Amino acid sequence: MFSWMGRQAGGRERSGGTDAVQTVTGGLRSLYLRKVLPLEEAYRFHEFHSPALEDADFENKPMILLVGQYSTGKTTFIRYLLEQDFPGMRIGPEPTTDSFIAVMYGETEGSTPGNALVVDPKKPFRKLSRFGNAFLNRFMCSQLPNQVLKSISIIDSPGILSGEKQRISRGYDFCQVLQWFAERVDRIILLFDAHKLDISDEFSEAIKAFRGQDDKIRVVLNKADQVDTQQLMRVYGALMWSLGKVINTPEVLRVYIGSFWAQPLQNTDNRRLFEAEAQDLFRDIQSLPQKAAVRKLNDLIKRARLAKYHAEQRGQEAASLNKKQN
Repeated sequence: MFSWMGRQAGGRERSGGTDAVQTVTGGLRSLYLRKVLPLEEAYRFHEFHSPALEDADFENKPMILLVGQYSTGKTTFIRYLLEQDFPGMRIGPEPTTDSFIAVMYGETEGSTPGNALVVDPKKPFRKLSRFGNAFLNRFMCSQLPNQVLKSISIIDSPGILSGEKQRISRGYDFCQVLQWFAERVDRIILLFDAHKLDISDEFSEAIKAFRGQDDKIRVVLNKADQVDTQQLMRVYGALMWSLGKVINTPEVLRVYIGSFWAQPLQNTDNRRLFEAEAQDLFRDIQSLPQKAAVRKLNDLIKRARLAKYHAEQRGQEAASLNKKQN
């Protein structure tokens, strides 16, 4: 097994990086409370655009959203990263994960239902309440004391349906929920099975919900050890062809090839390739805390500009109304 734990950087370096990120996010929160929030409240920005930012929006760890058809190994991929089981984990050949599961750090192991999550000010999920009880009943947080989760949080999504199963109603707007998460996470990982490359209608709609977030998307071709080298080349080509039809971006998506679970490889011919790909993927994930600080800075700049524009528009409307009254 290729261990995430074994690839962690030195403790002192990691601690220094974490302290720097916390300093930046703390400064952004202070700046928002002192400068931006008063402007938003004065011109009723929250009624026209979006609710006020909360402490959790600044303090939450970088999040990774996993998306893929059922039985592509999303839950197993999380277990591979954590090197342990987590509450709510179910693995099987048929659709087993029918809920959104936020896997996060906690001092004690346990789970929290969605209805409790959306009223917890320490979690960045309060705004999900607008999707209603049908969604909240399919949403939970799984917490456990795991070293990996001190740096990141992981969102496991329900398996994308295909064929006749697509006609089953989920009871909530699945793509809208995916879009909500996509706007807030730092990485979106699309998982594919080497034997299941077809992109169903629901999967295509889900990918369309990620438009505007193309820089966050990475692709994992999982279970690649179940085919030989010649077949793997064909599978990779077919995957890129399928993705090209649904993802309109001038840049080629980064695809990581491997077998992301704790079992021995069925075909060892590409062992070195799989280990190198796993290293690259882990390095990408480990860099997220630093990148997340930059993303939060950019998001705050965009919000401040929008609030300023809104204030100017409201000011002009008020001046025009006073002029008419006089």
